[in-house]
Amino acid sequence: MATYLTPALAWRRLREGNERFVNGESSHPNQDASRRSSLVENQHPFAVIFGCSDSRLAAEIIFDLGLGDAFVVRTAGQVIDDAVLGSLEYSISVLGVPLIVVLGHDSCGAVTATKSAVDTGEMPIGFMRDLVERITPSVLTSLRNDQHEINDMVVEHTKQTSQRLVDSSRVIADAVDEGRAAVIGLKYSLVEGRAKLVSGIGEL
Repeated sequence: MATYLTPALAWRRLREGNERFVNGESSHPNQDASRRSSLVENQHPFAVIFGCSDSRLAAEIIFDLGLGDAFVVRTAGQVIDDAVLGSLEYSISVLGVPLIVVLGHDSCGAVTATKSAVDTGEMPIGFMRDLVERITPSVLTSLRNDQHEINDMVVEHTKQTSQRLVDSSRVIADAVDEGRAAVIGLKYSLVEGRAKLVSGIGEL
């Protein structure tokens, strides 16, 4: 059963689920055996959530979702690479998902490491350097705007990541232009458990 939700309705459904989670009233929908068996042949998620890999940012839990509800992609610091773009394009073009959520969070370790590298000039070792290099433009923009707090940098990085998805992918840009999808940036509060809207691209 396809969802056929508009981007606005998909966002409302996520907001309502997050509100239940914040209030300690999660209903844990779509997590039973019948839901599992109904999804064997196909899936129709109503949102794709591209979030940080942080263990405290489990998308299905903080939005009170179940099996088949969300297509989830996660990397440390929600940094974009070709595999991420391919995954998101699949969700848009094949699964017909109407909403892409870029999910950042306060006290992000990847953003903190990037700020440290910018401050000290010392880059981390191995492939962690790649993460830092991809987050550096967001940190530099924040500093130019006289924003020195990590959480301000997280918001800037979430906004830039959302814009970069649209700039990098013709598939995503076309879906937004045609009103089939929207891209929103959310910042999650570890203390409150609330995901707040910080940016939006497309009709909501």
